[in-house]
Amino acid sequence: MTHIRPAAIRVGLIGAGIQASRTPALHMREGAERGLRYEYDLIDLEVLGRGVEALPELVAAAERRGFAGLNVTHPCKQAVIPLLHALSDDARALGAVNTIVFADGRRIGHNTDWWGFAESFRRGLPDVRRDRAVQLGAGGAGAAVAHAALSLGIGELAIFDVDQGRAEAMAAGLSARFGAGRAVAGADLAAAMAAADGLIHATPTGMARYPGLPLPAELLAPRHWVAEIVYFPLETELLRTARARGCRTLDGGGMAVFQAVEAFRLFTGVAPDADRMTRHFASLGPGWSVNSGGKPPIA
Repeated sequence: MTHIRPAAIRVGLIGAGIQASRTPALHMREGAERGLRYEYDLIDLEVLGRGVEALPELVAAAERRGFAGLNVTHPCKQAVIPLLHALSDDARALGAVNTIVFADGRRIGHNTDWWGFAESFRRGLPDVRRDRAVQLGAGGAGAAVAHAALSLGIGELAIFDVDQGRAEAMAAGLSARFGAGRAVAGADLAAAMAAADGLIHATPTGMARYPGLPLPAELLAPRHWVAEIVYFPLETELLRTARARGCRTLDGGGMAVFQAVEAFRLFTGVAPDADRMTRHFASLGPGWSVNSGGKPPIA
């Protein structure tokens, strides 16, 4: 009897500085557990020496090569939208895409980041006060976590960004969806932190190539909870500082896992085992990188 191997499912991640991403390993291991031939490539703008202006070429190349889809990360989550044929309701509301599915000659943009953050928060900080919170960052990832934060019942979210206009636009969009006053563009970070129950960090600060703290350490008090979205490294300076000051913390690993859970389902049509993917993420360890434990990057 001749055994025919099923066609491989090939996907990729496009972004800058992504060599430490655990997403390829999560997807490929779960694919193997499900009996799928699952291939996952890294398309790293930094390695390629390209910027977001290369997105049309790179997305088209992935489509031509038969990819089932792409994950999208910083700095491409908003820049990729004009290249797509349609958006899911969540992606349209958020104005950011982290998952593209190629199907029937069309490119469909989705956002699984917001659900990933919400599920991580529900599991990791289930009983914290949610009257007021501060969010740092109003980019593509920030749009997703702000949507999740208000969905989780945070009463008022003060959004800060280096681009004040971007923070104001995000706050206006959130208030239109969730109710007047639910989100505001912050002006005085110290005052906002003094009134807040917690902090959500959604900027690249703390990543390996952007070390440091995103706010003065003295603004953190023991009553604050701190939720991070950076996950490489998993232990950021913000989390270390917050714990030292008595804060409850949530690292970015949960969001990374749960956004991958939903992206896997979109790419394959198969529901993955979220608990198994969580265990696999933890088993990779703090020093794991795609070049030490996974498939070599392919542009």
